[in-house]
Amino acid sequence: MAKRLYQPAPHQALHPERPPIRVLVLYAIGQLGWSLASFAAGNLMVYFFMPPEQGTPLFPSYIYQGAVLGVFTLIGIVSAGGRILDGLVDPLVANWSDRRRSTLGKRRWFLLIGATPFAVFATLIFFPVDPSESAGNFMWLVVCTALYYFFFAFYVIPYNALMAELGHTAKDRMLISTLVSVTWALGFVAGNGVFALQGWLETEGKTPVQAFQYALVFLHAIALCCMLLPALFLQENRYARQITGDQSFREALQTIAANRNFRRFLGSFLLYWLALTFIQLGMVYYATLLFHLEKEAAFTFSLISFLSSFILYVPVNLLVQKWGKRRTMLAAYLLFGVLFAIVAFVGIFPEGSKKALLYALGVAAAAPLAIFGILPNALVGDEIVKEEQQSGKQLSGMFYGITAFTMKIGISLANLTFPSLLLVGKSREQPMGVQATALVALLFCITGWYTFRRYRED
Repeated sequence: MAKRLYQPAPHQALHPERPPIRVLVLYAIGQLGWSLASFAAGNLMVYFFMPPEQGTPLFPSYIYQGAVLGVFTLIGIVSAGGRILDGLVDPLVANWSDRRRSTLGKRRWFLLIGATPFAVFATLIFFPVDPSESAGNFMWLVVCTALYYFFFAFYVIPYNALMAELGHTAKDRMLISTLVSVTWALGFVAGNGVFALQGWLETEGKTPVQAFQYALVFLHAIALCCMLLPALFLQENRYARQITGDQSFREALQTIAANRNFRRFLGSFLLYWLALTFIQLGMVYYATLLFHLEKEAAFTFSLISFLSSFILYVPVNLLVQKWGKRRTMLAAYLLFGVLFAIVAFVGIFPEGSKKALLYALGVAAAAPLAIFGILPNALVGDEIVKEEQQSGKQLSGMFYGITAFTMKIGISLANLTFPSLLLVGKSREQPMGVQATALVALLFCITGWYTFRRYRED
């Protein structure tokens, strides 16, 4: 039985205005901020707390470096625990955000409160309380990481909810998704600048620890300014389509669980993140053990993929106008799968051609990366609008919270299963475990394609 159409009373006193491009750019700058603020905690914790050993270790040992329970490490446990906490907090903050009443705007209130502690705890993670290995440093790391992930969700989930509320039409939502994809990428690139800043500060006489910490303080200060711009100046009540929500967490979850089309999207989205995380974890293994190249080739592959995908953002928008979101996503799954198939069977190619082949795959990977970088947010926004039109319930925060939770489940499952496959073999003589990871990723892509085939765009 079809849901009856319902015309709810708007949250604003007047019908919200369609935001001009300058407002959307202001909103997208917040994405640059949180992408930059989250880079270190997401990518540099192992680098700082278990630094590479090239003669003298780059940084002192601040926490125990050995194995825990035979196979784990303290930094690994903290990182995994933080991700789990993040995933659990996402839906709770989402529902809180949907039900919030504030004269500032129900999302903007979270941005204002969350931005500063988000940036502060992202920085404090890398400022141990003791200069050498101690239990105090470990406890400090646990507390700062937990608070960081809480405020990460506190800012990011309401921020993402605004994508659907600022996008009054499907075309607007595609534009917003493209803008935030660009600013996310800029934040990621800026985060990688920590290494260049660290090197420069070391030449100015700072120790490696001081240079690294000062670089992070500088970058996170920029990140905080970017996060505060939409929090301070975005006129949410003027531009965002909002309805006052009063559903409990359970009621909101039941509403979303009943949305069959959204469930299909989530199933395929989970499989995409499993495949993507496999390629992120496996790139250095593929480059060295299957393509027989130096480990630096893995970085070159990633750089080529990133730059090429950046160039393809506009063509992807044009392709969506011609094909629609569903067909474009299905093509991305298939292309992603072909890339993994080539990686798994790269042994059949001549040895001298493998370097060129790897970089060609980097260019080819740009298309699915650009598509998956833009379309999921736009699709979630479409589902939010459909639910609002059919039932009168606006659950923007909850939709994006569940989407983020699904992504983190995919990342966690990939991190759990990938090392187990390597036990089959991870050497040039016995690369079967590495090949197995590519074949399993291929299976994820095929299953994701099949799952998304049942998604209905209209």
